[in-house]
Amino acid sequence: MDLSGARWRKSTRSNGGGGACVEVADNLPGVVVVRDSKDRCGPVLAFAPAAWRAFLARTPDRP
Repeated sequence: MDLSGARWRKSTRSNGGGGACVEVADNLPGVVVVRDSKDRCGPVLAFAPAAWRAFLARTPDRP
């Protein structure tokens, strides 16, 4: 999968202390990709846009 055009953004729920840091790129056609911001060359999770929306709809807000 070519991710060279991905525009990554950090989750608003990621903490500033370097712990739980997740980045999402949703600008690629037909796929939403997620990665650990501490391992930017590491693996990514890829979701169909509908699956990503379903995941977000079922994820509770947490302070």
